[in-house]
Amino acid sequence: MRPCRLPSTRLRSDTKQWPCPNGIPRESWLDSRGPLSSSVNPSVRQIHAERRIIPGGEANLQAPAGATVTTEPETLTERVKGLALATGFDLAGVAPATPSDRTVFLRDWLARGFAGEMDYIGRRAEERIDPRRVLEGARSIVALGFVYDPGERSVSAGFQVARYAGGDDYHDVLIDRVRAFEAGLPALADREVRSRGYVDTGPVLERVHAAAAGLGWVGKNTCLINPRLGSYFFLAVVLTDLQLDFDAAEPDHCGSCRACLDACPTDAFPEPYVLDATRCISYTTIESRDAIPEELRTAHADRGFGCDICQEVCPWNQRERRPIPEDPLGLRRRIAPRPEWKAPSIAWVLGLDLEAWQRATRRTALRRARYQGLLRNALVVAGNSGDASLVPIVRKHAEGEDPVLAEHARWALARLAS
Repeated sequence: MRPCRLPSTRLRSDTKQWPCPNGIPRESWLDSRGPLSSSVNPSVRQIHAERRIIPGGEANLQAPAGATVTTEPETLTERVKGLALATGFDLAGVAPATPSDRTVFLRDWLARGFAGEMDYIGRRAEERIDPRRVLEGARSIVALGFVYDPGERSVSAGFQVARYAGGDDYHDVLIDRVRAFEAGLPALADREVRSRGYVDTGPVLERVHAAAAGLGWVGKNTCLINPRLGSYFFLAVVLTDLQLDFDAAEPDHCGSCRACLDACPTDAFPEPYVLDATRCISYTTIESRDAIPEELRTAHADRGFGCDICQEVCPWNQRERRPIPEDPLGLRRRIAPRPEWKAPSIAWVLGLDLEAWQRATRRTALRRARYQGLLRNALVVAGNSGDASLVPIVRKHAEGEDPVLAEHARWALARLAS
């Protein structure tokens, strides 16, 4: 079977109007059964056997491990989902491009100050509420999921990095797959297709739309949880003017469980399903540019970039029930942590000068914290470590010119002396 050859013509950098590839035989880039060619991940060659159907809707696609092709896609929606799997995604579902029913929640969440310094969320709130403000004429939202392997948490004392962050930046890896997916839509629709795709960067409520598309439910820790794959997966969304069939939402399966709420060391959940980002370790170590609040520092423990606690304790993420799909395109290998970020020492991070930091974080999500932020985080981790051998390098930062780093270093020295 021939591998996919996707047309590359496109217009604006954000909104795509992909021309129908007239004159290009469909079979020259899609095999006779549609986009599920022999090059596709074997574990995603079958339309999900547990089909969830709603009136006028089609099955949500998932990737059962070890599945083989037994169903040929017939409808446009099925072929679109098949294209998503062929371009490297593990999950695909469709939701309507209509105003979100979370409008009141979003506005209340912003009003309570839970967004912290993330002012960009409020600035484009109206677009987040109504996807038709993002793409005029949008009818459908294709929600896409890509599983990453969280591996095992390092048991060595050091500078802990979120499980997704030590390899190539997932934004860069997956936006390429989104563009390939968009490029293949016109041949399936036999017309020009307008679309706009995002990987965690646009004014779109990704989790809300992904939940509506049946990819999972939003758990009490505010992560999207898939009943087969857990919550260790990235989301992408593609708004399109195609009229597709919509999937049924996944019911909430959290029940009476409070594992994530009780495990959070900074009490970042004022109530189930509500996250106060200003108390979340992922926010304070990545998004915040200010000093980390002193009352939260000891709770950070050894977490230097991000935090996975509320996912680690989730029953839906236990390894025996969380399969990792095969990776024929090598995407998971690219996102997997590089050796230097699997268990970095505190001293190594604190010893990075700007040039060394640039080399060490090249093409990684760690760049999001910036140089000062990563050192600030490392000073907090140093203060929590109890390792007196770190005093000289911490003192160096205490005597430096950066006021934020100097303050965190003085705090760390006081902790190490106690």
